[in-house]
Amino acid sequence: MRLDKLIEERLATSRKEMKRLFQQGKVLVDQQIERNPSRNVDSRLHEIKVAGVLLQTRDVYYLLNKPAGVVTANKDHQHPTVIDLLQPEDRQATLYAVGRLDRDTEGLVLLTTNGQLGYELLHPNKKVPKRYDVVVNGPVTAEDVAAFAQGIVFHGGVVCQPAKLTIEMTSGRRSFVHLEIAEGKFHQVKKMFLARGKKVIALKRVAIGPLELGDLLSGEYRDLAQFELESLANYFR
Repeated sequence: MRLDKLIEERLATSRKEMKRLFQQGKVLVDQQIERNPSRNVDSRLHEIKVAGVLLQTRDVYYLLNKPAGVVTANKDHQHPTVIDLLQPEDRQATLYAVGRLDRDTEGLVLLTTNGQLGYELLHPNKKVPKRYDVVVNGPVTAEDVAAFAQGIVFHGGVVCQPAKLTIEMTSGRRSFVHLEIAEGKFHQVKKMFLARGKKVIALKRVAIGPLELGDLLSGEYRDLAQFELESLANYFR
């Protein structure tokens, strides 16, 4: 949560009063004077004191295993959404989906009220890795692995960043592979394989940065554990 927003909500300060608190060095994060009003904080990670008052944040973080057929949106008139998968008491208007997935793609989606964290995780300069399990309708070869490592070029000339492609197995007309990318172009994974003459027939995201889907069942969600939130500390700016 933005520090200035937290102070405004918890202490009911005016903008002038808040500015004075920062100027007078009365805003402390982890016992250090903080001058940046837009600093992203969470009381599960930081000790936040303003004029001697200890402040608590209320942001939520849900790890969701999105099923195929569900859209990554808060509202949709035709299809169920990731918000519809939550219990009614957990649905909030300010929930933000970090890392959108196509309707037919499964896997990890982080839902949070901390939009600033989502921005940091998705910013291209951060190069946060995303890992996928992919099923392709043809043999994936060592040449494909090398091409992904070099940087796939889409039809039209768009160049992708180098990606790590690992072949798990090939069975009949299908290949089962793992892919790690550090960007998020529109339909990127599918387009990367199409550029190599192959079609993705199943796609599942299993990790974003340090967060892993693990054994969470399709359609289920849970709160982030403390150690998982701590693993995101470097993205709180």
